[in-house]
Parts: sequence; structure tokens; C-alpha cells
Amino acid sequence: MNGGRELLTVYLKGIFMGAADAVPGVSGGTIALITGIYERLIQAITSLDPRALRYLPRLHRRRGRAEFRTALVAMDIPFLLALGLGIVTAIVTVARLVHIAQRAYPGPLFAFFFGLIAASAIVLADQVSLDTTRRIVVAVVGFMFAFLVSGEVSSAVPNSPLFVFVAGAIAIAGMILPGVSGAFFLLLLGQYTYLTETLTEFTNALAALATGGSLAALVEPGIVVVAFGVGALIGLFSIAYAIRWALANYREATLTFLVSLMVGALRLPAIKVLNNTPDTTPMAIGSVLAVAIAGGALVVLVDRFTEDIEFA
Repeated sequence: MNGGRELLTVYLKGIFMGAADAVPGVSGGTIALITGIYERLIQAITSLDPRALRYLPRLHRRRGRAEFRTALVAMDIPFLLALGLGIVTAIVTVARLVHIAQRAYPGPLFAFFFGLIAASAIVLADQVSLDTTRRIVVAVVGFMFAFLVSGEVSSAVPNSPLFVFVAGAIAIAGMILPGVSGAFFLLLLGQYTYLTETLTEFTNALAALATGGSLAALVEPGIVVVAFGVGALIGLFSIAYAIRWALANYREATLTFLVSLMVGALRLPAIKVLNNTPDTTPMAIGSVLAVAIAGGALVVLVDRFTEDIEFA
């Protein structure tokens, strides 16, 4: 396989990862496992070395350019760029679809999310252990925390750049951790709808520049996007590694906590479905249930492809 075709393949895999990370319940890390790039992704991330920047002042020389190119290849930067571009492409596209659905079909949208999250908790249930008092406490704490945060509190959290920065740092863990979606954490923190709307606003303003649009329209959503991106970048090297360490050292307790978060967070989509489904006719209820089942079926389908894969 030549380099161009390989990078195109990686780009397409990034699209699948990004699409998974953009919806609550499906993990981009799981998709990385399915497509066979998980270990390479982890290796590439841990190979990033800021010392490569020392070659920048020597780029005007042939030897400096060669050394810099060698350093980039050693860190697998072409792979990360192709994968990252695919992820961004998918996230922008899915965010736009979610933005449209949020306005036109909020009830079915959150019913779909309910199915995604509920099914994710179910397929991970066999990895939950409640055989010690400590793990029972962990499960209760996780459930209560998510239940409280995903209720009225989630609608009252600030949409400030600082909080978005923190949300980005937390959400990026879903890209590294198979089984838990980054979008799930955003939903739990009450930032999912806000960020999908902001990203759509940002891309619309960016596209409008080509036809003479105002640069000022980019500023407000741009600040939010940058804050999230910086938080995600920092989280990639901190929170994600912390979760991986916790899984390596306290796997059962960590998975118990994560799954209990999912169960507790079901409160939010349930409230959204109830508030946005005023029609209680059998057809309306049946439609909502069908969408929720479709979301659950998607997770079960992904799980079937990964049942023989070790997530550790």
C-alpha cells in the first residue's frame, strides 16, 4: 500500500472515530480498536516529543529539513494528521446534523441518545464488579453524581470559555477510552447542545467569509472552539492518561464508576424526551421508542464487533 492510499485509509477511519465521538454512547476508542489502529494511536500520542521543535530554526538548510522530517515520521505525525482531519470532518458534519435535529426533532433526538447511553451501560455491565463495599460506594457515588449533574444543574452550568476548556479536557478521554463516549461527558456536563450549536455557528461564519462575510462573526464562536480545542489537547496528555492509569491499577472500580455515571446520566435525555413529547398518542410514543431502540441497536452492533477485543 502506498503512502497516499494508506493516509486516505487512516482519514476514513478517523471519520468513523469522529462520528462515534460526536454522539453520546459510542466511543471513538472502540472504533479505533475495531479498525485496528488503537495501539498505533496510543503509540503515536506517547511518541510526541516537543524537542523536535529545535529543528525549526534550521529549516532553511537541507540537513535541518531532513532532520525535522525524520523527527515527524518517528512521531508518526502523518498518521496523526490524517486521523485528526478525519475526526474533525466527522465531528463538524455530525454536529451540524445534531444542530438541525435539536431544533426540529428534540424528542426523538434525545430518545436516540437515551438508547445509546442505556445500551452502552448494558454492554459494559458484565465488567462491573460490586463484590466489595468500596466498589458499591464507588457505584453509588458515580450514579448520584451523574443523576444530580444531569438534572437541573446541567442546565445551569456556565457556558464560559473556562468551563468549555474544562469540558474539552474531560471529553477527550472518550477518544482514548474504549466504551465511553466523549460526547457522553459533554452531555453529562450540560455542554453538548451548546457546543454543537456553537460549532455549527463557527463553520457557518467561516464559510461565509468566502462570500464576503464578516470576520467579527467568527470571534465569539471561535473563542469557544479554541477553548475547547486547547482543553482537549491538554486533556489528551493528562486526564486521558489518568483514566488509563486508573484502568490499569483499579480496573473494576474504574469501570464500575464509569458505568454508574452512564446510568445516572440517563436522567437528562429522559427529561428532554418527556419535555419535548407533548403528544402521548400511541403513534408518538411508538416513534420515540423506535428511535431509542435504534440507538441501542447501534451500540449492540458495535459491541458485537468488539466482543473478542481486550480494552485494557
